[in-house]
Amino acid sequence: MTKPAFIAVDWGTSSFRLWLIGEDGNILAERRSGEGMTTAAQAGFAKILQTHLDAISAPSDIPAIVCGMAGARQGWVEAGYIDTPTSLTAILTGAVAVPGEARDVRILPGLAQRAKDAPDVMRGEETQLLGSIAADAKGEQIVCMPGTHSKWVRVVDGRVTGFSTFMTGELFDVITRHSILSHAVAGAADMPADATAFEAALKAAFEKPQLATNLLFTARSGQLLHGTTAAGAQALISGTLIGAEIAGALSSAGQGAAITLVASGRLQALYEDAFRSLSLPYQTIDADAAVRRGLSAAAEAIWLRQESRN
Repeated sequence: MTKPAFIAVDWGTSSFRLWLIGEDGNILAERRSGEGMTTAAQAGFAKILQTHLDAISAPSDIPAIVCGMAGARQGWVEAGYIDTPTSLTAILTGAVAVPGEARDVRILPGLAQRAKDAPDVMRGEETQLLGSIAADAKGEQIVCMPGTHSKWVRVVDGRVTGFSTFMTGELFDVITRHSILSHAVAGAADMPADATAFEAALKAAFEKPQLATNLLFTARSGQLLHGTTAAGAQALISGTLIGAEIAGALSSAGQGAAITLVASGRLQALYEDAFRSLSLPYQTIDADAAVRRGLSAAAEAIWLRQESRN
């Protein structure tokens, strides 16, 4: 039977994911919950982690590698940022040890882009990036990691040269819940998705992203004047926001840059539909698999190679 080697944890703002990884790299146990940073800041990071470790009977002598919001200023221990441009391997060397714990717990740093005209930060996504792009990769690659705050990263010859954050998911939530357009989408959840409306809005926003806020309002005006359904209005809003995001993200990409989509579930399907509609070539990597590979690379760099030298 494979022996446990280390614990891998992805600790988000509102989610918690943990894997017990064996010496052969396989998953021996898994835990998921909604105990993200917001909850852990109140209940205690160490307490929540130990509860999940007890549930899977994790050995007390194996280390844990953590990425995500546990390393934020408001998190467990601040892990800081590595400045871009930087090599992917630099992420592996910046892990911060959590003091006062019997178990060796390390938290990976985020990435920072300190340009005054385009300041940006990421925390958690850098580990997905590490698990998605080979350190010795050649040429230019554009990595898309959709979410509440979508991240688009430019990697050239294994170096992160820059990245951009798009508040697409959060804007969709705010617009459909708290703006005048909330009336337009009322009842959309009970209707089939409108793929035609999504594609039309996506293409319109991709071609003319400067008209995005005008296009958004047509979700309301189209309903009043032409009987657009709630599902159609919702699809129009989603397509407009994603189309504008993709146009902005690719505005500085080189010709022929390969797009790697790191996603799973509903977002994977949505962005794959968008790339196909826009005739953009891409490859998809599962988000969970990417973060596990990134955490495993960090664990190997910190502990496993050290053990092999001893």
